[in-house]
Amino acid sequence: MANMFDYLVWRGDLDFNVSPFNPIDNIIFSQLAYLTLDDIVPSPTEKKGITIELAKKIYEEKSSNIEGFKQTAIFKDDPVLIHKLGLTKRFGNCQLFGFINHIDIETEVQFSAITIITDTKATNGGNCYIAYRGTDSTIVGWKESFNMSFRDVIPSQIKAVEYLENMAGMVDGPICICGHSKGGNLAIYAASHCNKNIQNRLTSIYSNDGPGFNEKVVSSEGFLAIKDRIRSYVPQSSVIGMLLEHEYENMVIKSSQKGLMQHELYSWEVTFNDLVHLNKSTIGSRYVNKTLHEWMNKFDAARREQFIEAIYHILSDANVKSVFDIEASWFRSVCRIIKSLSHIEPPTRKLIIKTVAELIRSASRNIDTLLHAES
Repeated sequence: MANMFDYLVWRGDLDFNVSPFNPIDNIIFSQLAYLTLDDIVPSPTEKKGITIELAKKIYEEKSSNIEGFKQTAIFKDDPVLIHKLGLTKRFGNCQLFGFINHIDIETEVQFSAITIITDTKATNGGNCYIAYRGTDSTIVGWKESFNMSFRDVIPSQIKAVEYLENMAGMVDGPICICGHSKGGNLAIYAASHCNKNIQNRLTSIYSNDGPGFNEKVVSSEGFLAIKDRIRSYVPQSSVIGMLLEHEYENMVIKSSQKGLMQHELYSWEVTFNDLVHLNKSTIGSRYVNKTLHEWMNKFDAARREQFIEAIYHILSDANVKSVFDIEASWFRSVCRIIKSLSHIEPPTRKLIIKTVAELIRSASRNIDTLLHAES
C-alpha cells in the first residue's frame, strides 16, 4: 500500500537525469498544482522562477505567521507534500514559475496552473512540465466542471490553451503536460487545441481521473493529432474519470481508498517507478458509470443546464461558497440549503425532483450490472 510519499523516500535522492520522469512524478506534479502558492511562485508575466526548496520555506513561514493560511489547503496532505518535496534531491532544485490562480464568480471560471522545470536535462521526455489544477474547493469551481455536461467549451479550457501557448513561448524544447480531475481534462484539451508547432513539442499528456469530452472534441483534427500521446489513469472505482466520452484507453490504477475517495491522488498505490496497475475497474464503478451515462443521456443540453443552474442557485442563496463552508458547519449549511430550496419557484423545484427521480430509476434499471457480475 505504498503511495507517493513512500516513493519520495525510495527515489528522492535520484535526480531526473539518473531516474527519468515516470507516472509517479506525473501525479506528484499534478498534486503540486493544488497547493496555495499565490505570492510564492512568480506569475506567468515573470520569467524568473523559484526552487521547490525555497517555496517550501516560504510556504511554511506563511503557515506559521498568517492566521488561517493552513486552512487554505485543498487536500489535508498538501502541506506535507511540499515539505517532503523540498527536502529531496530529486525535487528540491526543480524550478517553479508561471503560477496562476484565477477565480471569477461572474464568468464561472476557476483556473489554476503551474510550470515546473527539472534541475537537470531529462533523458526521456522533456524537462518542462505544465500541471493544471483540477476542481478546487469553491462552489464556482464545481459549477464550472458540471458545465461540461452541457457546454461545448468552458472558460478554463480556453485559459488552458492560452496558458500552454504562453509558457511554451518562454521555454525551449519538449514539454509534458499533466493534471488531475478537471486538470486532466484541461491538459488534453490544451494539447488538442494549441497550435501545431507546440503540439509537435509535446511528449506526453497525462490525465489522472479526468472527465472526458463531447463528440465534437474527440473527433477533432487536433485531438487525433495528439491521441497517441495521451496517458489516462483512473482508479478501480472511478466515477469522475469515466464521465463523458474518451476515445482513448483508461489504465486502471489501484487505490488504497474506497468509493469516491479513490479520486485522491494520495491514495494511488505505487511501485519504485510506476503506478500499480489493475486489469479492470470494479463492478461498482461500472454500475455507477452505466447509471450516470444513461441518466445524462435522458436529457438534452438545455435540461442539464436548467438542473445545474437550479442546484447552483440553491447553494448560492444558502451562502455556500466552498466545500469548507459545509465541512465547518454541516448542520447549519444543510438547514440553509433546505430553507433556500423552499424559496425557489415551483417549476424549478419540480424540475429538480423529476431529475433526481430519473437518476433513481436509472440506478434501479442498471442493478443487473451488480447482480449479474462476472465471477
